[in-house]
Amino acid sequence: MAITRLTDIITVFESKWTYGDTKFGYEGEVNQDHDTQYPLMLIQPPESIIPAIYNGREEYSFEINFYNLYSQAAQSVVTLQKRWDNLQDLSNEWLDLVLKNYQDVTVDAYLNDESIEIERLKDVANDKLVQIKLVFTMSAFTKCFRPVSSYPSDISDLAIWYKADSGATFDIATKSLSKLTDQTPSSTSFVSQSTKSKQPLRYGYDGANDKTYIEFDGTNDYLTSNTNNPSVSDFTAFYVGKLDSDASETGTVFGYRYETSTIKLGSSNNKLYGKIIDGGGTTLELLLELTDTTQYHIGMFKLHNRRLYLNYDALGNSQSSSVNNASYDHSEVFDRNTYDIGFIDGGVSSDYFEGNFHELIVFNRKLEDTEIADVKKYLNDKYKIY
Repeated sequence: MAITRLTDIITVFESKWTYGDTKFGYEGEVNQDHDTQYPLMLIQPPESIIPAIYNGREEYSFEINFYNLYSQAAQSVVTLQKRWDNLQDLSNEWLDLVLKNYQDVTVDAYLNDESIEIERLKDVANDKLVQIKLVFTMSAFTKCFRPVSSYPSDISDLAIWYKADSGATFDIATKSLSKLTDQTPSSTSFVSQSTKSKQPLRYGYDGANDKTYIEFDGTNDYLTSNTNNPSVSDFTAFYVGKLDSDASETGTVFGYRYETSTIKLGSSNNKLYGKIIDGGGTTLELLLELTDTTQYHIGMFKLHNRRLYLNYDALGNSQSSSVNNASYDHSEVFDRNTYDIGFIDGGVSSDYFEGNFHELIVFNRKLEDTEIADVKKYLNDKYKIY
């Protein structure tokens, strides 16, 4: 099939914007009802031509507007250019994902060379907003582009992918998060919390590199999956987050338990912490010193061939360690119960995570060093961790 209708393109545009609301309309309609979830992408109805020399190919001239809040309170701690930069980062990531969609040989479209224009505006529409205006021309029925960015979904055996900025269901007024949808392609899984007093809070900015984050209180906030954990005998997991300055420095970011079988990844006593227990009770347990527990960091956990690997990356620091146990049952799988973010099923008070959460990525195998580097590059490019 080929692109033949504007609806086909708009459907792709809207599906790739996972950070807030989308709207197909005009600038004067922005937040008319004052119920917008920011960041907002507004797709204005495009102009188009069909050049004869392109044999009926249609060239769409799009103006896409991206908006985010810029309140008086934010002005004291965040520079205007930083807020614009982060909004532009989201627009760039969105455009990359749109272009990746058209790599399929049966669907042809491309971005015209030298067609992108960017304009930055402030205090627009009905709110105190910053705006990025992206203007470009896209031609249908022709394929001549290649996106350059790498995403976790480009690596095989991606099993779990949660992002604070994507697929969130939350109350605009209270910021209480009730559901977070897995961003793994084709997945319909999610983590959720129906009890309001146990819902973490979602903030649209002020996280690492001013990105969206989810705040867990360390007391009773957590999210539970609607499906069993998909992890097999080998896996590689990554998370981005930081601990609160007044936290107990203990908490579970990713937790699973079925009888004695356990996955517990997070922090403990100022250290990155990993604990794996097989069905017979044999344990792999490792602590890795954090140079600054209140600093945003990338934690990497890898289980392979009876060995648990931990790696910690933060500004100016990277540490790695591993531990093995010849008695560990390497055939153990971890798919007989649900999994949690911010806690571990059946845990105690010290298992609640207290801090900010950005992203969790789990692959169902041991990643190679080059693949680990690709995932870390994606995370660092986005959050500027190191």
